[in-house]
Amino acid sequence: MNAQQILKELQTLDPQRPGNWPLYARVAVVVILMLVIAGVGYWQFVTPLLDELAGVQQEEVGLKETFEAKQRKVASLDALKEQLAEMERSFGTMLRVLPSRAEIANLLIDISQTRLANSLEEELFQPQGEAPKEFYAEVPNRIVVVGTYHEMGGFVSGVAELPRIVTIEEVNIVPAGGSAPKDQLRMNAVAKTYRYLDDTEIAAGKPKGGKK
Repeated sequence: MNAQQILKELQTLDPQRPGNWPLYARVAVVVILMLVIAGVGYWQFVTPLLDELAGVQQEEVGLKETFEAKQRKVASLDALKEQLAEMERSFGTMLRVLPSRAEIANLLIDISQTRLANSLEEELFQPQGEAPKEFYAEVPNRIVVVGTYHEMGGFVSGVAELPRIVTIEEVNIVPAGGSAPKDQLRMNAVAKTYRYLDDTEIAAGKPKGGKK
């Protein structure tokens, strides 16, 4: 049977009597119905499940990223703790370098002894009053000394080598003038040291004997 005969036969089929249809026609109708049913079922049941699956997968990606971020934080926690411990050790070392209030007098004597060791003549050594900071206080002292350039250099180097922190600031060096030898210079400077504040002073916001 050729295609033309099949087409002619299909045109004569009685839809009221499908049982009289030839086998190929009945099979074709069954296949078409199955495809329609499958399509409707896929659209009505499978598509919503696929959408739900896509949402779950997207949520899984978000949860995975959150987990990885928290995991990185946990992994870096030990490093942060070690850094904090190192900072605390460094802070403790810095505090040990700063003298206490009771040690300031001895430190000022050390500065004077350093001046004497370098043959400088002292014209002025005047405390300027403490300047409190967050956990320490600056202790500036105005000094005026006379001597040679090399003697002044030895004095500054000697002060820098003291076990406690002392800085020489606001330095102004001019010829000594008057009847002093030509190689004599006059240095006007501030020798500034620092002391740590005890807990009571920190709580009060003002060091003992100091000024705000």
